[in-house]
Amino acid sequence: MSTSARVRADACPGVFATHDAADGPLARVRLPGGAITKDQLRVLADAADDLGDGALHLTSRGNVQLRGVTRPGLASRLSAAGLLPSPSHERVRNILASPLSEVAQRLAPALDKALCAVPELAELPGRFLFAFDGGRGDVAGEGADVCWRDGALLLDGTDTGLRITTENAVEALISVARNFLRVRGTAWRISELPATEPLLRDIPGETVKPQTFATKPGLPIGPLGDAIGVAPVFGRLTSGQARQIAKAGDAVVTPWRSILVRGKLESRTGLITDPQEPALGVSACIGRPGCAKSLADVRADAARIGRTPRAHVAGCERRCGKPAHEHVDVLATEDGYLVDGAWVPVGELAKTLAEKGTQ
Repeated sequence: MSTSARVRADACPGVFATHDAADGPLARVRLPGGAITKDQLRVLADAADDLGDGALHLTSRGNVQLRGVTRPGLASRLSAAGLLPSPSHERVRNILASPLSEVAQRLAPALDKALCAVPELAELPGRFLFAFDGGRGDVAGEGADVCWRDGALLLDGTDTGLRITTENAVEALISVARNFLRVRGTAWRISELPATEPLLRDIPGETVKPQTFATKPGLPIGPLGDAIGVAPVFGRLTSGQARQIAKAGDAVVTPWRSILVRGKLESRTGLITDPQEPALGVSACIGRPGCAKSLADVRADAARIGRTPRAHVAGCERRCGKPAHEHVDVLATEDGYLVDGAWVPVGELAKTLAEKGTQ
């Protein structure tokens, strides 16, 4: 692990500390474990219409962003809906949980409550990430700083060999976070520490030989028993689509910019429900005109791409929203794109990516 000295403040956006994007203030609403009730979803849909750009933008951490929030009143709406339980901790409530695991979905809100109850943990960097993986290996590979994977304790994706019972999982993750604050220096993430042994201090559990676990990211798209997995194009959920989901029932927003809907969804929503849909293979940052740093309208260009290997289209070298797993890197330039480092003109982008799928 490398040590990195941070020379600027952590500027992860929240509700109170918004980001000044080219299309207006951006507010990020944390959804621990991705869980959101139908009533809360309606509140967000109304807020998007009344205060923002009319859409909910899903993130790679299972959260929701509102863009163009130029009118006041968001914090009071979220507080009344139970979406802002602790103003002091709102930017550190970063918790992933396997959408299809009852255990993981139960542990996420328990950790959220415990996290908000510890004043010192409000000082965690906004990028510090917790995760509960029920054993599928879905969120364990999503870059969490500390992850409980069906008993195994992982730090920065690596098994520590420490085994923690379900009953002690929340306490163990809280202890890791506290230990991180004691040794972090200027680090934002566990990956930036020179060693991880100090993070395991005073954490009881059985010790075994560390293992290498397989990961399998993604929520299945399509019917899942009494639920259904759906995805909005490029993670942009219109307020109307959000209300249709709320009409069906509660939901879970995933780190793959998809949604587990716990109920029967009306057929004509504009949401992707076919696992063979080519658009599922492509993600993109917001691009122009929403981001001043972007060199292209990447979503318009990405929309013309057909079937492709997993690809992420980014407007600048920050590569916002890129997947944690292997993918084709598509980076905008002034006059085209770099596809895994090789320049191609815009008109050849779809063809180039299709060819990569046959290699």
